[in-house]
Amino acid sequence: MTDAPALEPAVVTRGSLAGRLIWLAAAWSIVALALTGLVLTTAFRDATTRRLESSLEAIDIEVAAVTRVQGDFVVTPPVQDARTQRAYSGKYWSVVEVDPQGGFGPLTWSESLFDFDLPAPSDGPSMILAAPGEPYFYDAVGPDSQPLRIMGVARTLPNRGAPVIFLSALDRSDIDQDISNFAFLTWTALAILGVGLIAAVLIQVRVGLRPLYDLGAGVADVRLGKRQRLVGRYPTEIAPLAEELNALLDHNQEVVERQRTHVGNLAHALKTPLAVMLAEAETSKGKLGQTVRRQAALMKAQVEHHLQRARAAARAQQTNETTSVAEVLDEMASLLERAFQGKQIEIDWRSPDQLAFRGERQDLQEILGNLLENACKWGKTRVRVDARMSSPGRMVLTVQDDGSGLPPDQHQAVLKRGTRLDEQAPGTGLGLSIVDDLVKSYGGRVELGSADIGGLKVEVELPAAEI
Repeated sequence: MTDAPALEPAVVTRGSLAGRLIWLAAAWSIVALALTGLVLTTAFRDATTRRLESSLEAIDIEVAAVTRVQGDFVVTPPVQDARTQRAYSGKYWSVVEVDPQGGFGPLTWSESLFDFDLPAPSDGPSMILAAPGEPYFYDAVGPDSQPLRIMGVARTLPNRGAPVIFLSALDRSDIDQDISNFAFLTWTALAILGVGLIAAVLIQVRVGLRPLYDLGAGVADVRLGKRQRLVGRYPTEIAPLAEELNALLDHNQEVVERQRTHVGNLAHALKTPLAVMLAEAETSKGKLGQTVRRQAALMKAQVEHHLQRARAAARAQQTNETTSVAEVLDEMASLLERAFQGKQIEIDWRSPDQLAFRGERQDLQEILGNLLENACKWGKTRVRVDARMSSPGRMVLTVQDDGSGLPPDQHQAVLKRGTRLDEQAPGTGLGLSIVDDLVKSYGGRVELGSADIGGLKVEVELPAAEI
């Protein structure tokens, strides 16, 4: 015999829909803003560098225009720029030749270089000599550890066979600072924009999903009995769902009504034959008549029980009534203390004034009446009742007596219909069964255990509401 496959849960939580939308929008915004920041900072750096290189080309043109060969010397008259005549000013030029070691040998230079020689590229002058007349740009460190942008151009001068290299250099500290400032401002602005976009998305998602939250709250109100149907105005996308839910509620109501009618018809059909049997048994003497009367009375009690159960189940699905627990406890305790005054039973009950049962008063009276009657019947002198909130929307009723109690292996047996552990005691054995059926119809539970005061403890969980 193979085991039946385990049923999967009907609803599996897979994260928040709002969270998904927010994280998706946030991720896209971060990527888009990061790419925007990279593009802007790269474009600004390239544009600034191009302007600097344009200035280097202007220096080169000016120096190359006045440089001449006189005998064995290369001569360049002073360039009319005050910065090239002030030592370490940040603007430099030099005309060099390549020495045998692959370095630069200065032929003429600006006064701003003073005692400093412009360095060659890290890969040597070959890259400059490979393309005569074409500028070659590179970075190096100048006097006073200045970061320099250098341009080298190889040219051949008249009356000189070996080519020379014209070097132009500018201090790039200012443009590097400008690039850093621009990058800082750009990333700061984009970060602020990103936070604003995410906040806007958060608000948009919350507002956009509000109808779903309202729909969920409406379904919860229907489940709790606060309303019979979903009401309200929903967006076009959600309105069909609300309509289908209302249709499902109507269908369930129709099913419940059919079942109630069926049970009522069946109970009515059985009542008349039972009444006839009881009337005939009353006129019959002897053991047979007694047996028929007893069994007919039991059948009648069973019919009444199932009819009441069907009605209670329907009320539990539909009711939006609330019942004060303290009022019902006070009423039932006074009634049963008088009924069991021969045993001098004392019923000590405690319940917060604001605690209320979310259901009909008749059902709570039925539950407490059966529990208290059972406790008074089997208790010696004391019955204690405690009512409290156990969690939001739930309450627990605990009924204890000081009787002899029940062994743990009989706790479940007494909840079955018609079970009587003591045949000498009066009753039909339906008391705790009725309680169990009523409690389950409200989605609650019944648990039996040993009382702190010595007898049986019955703990009942039911839906609760605040008065």
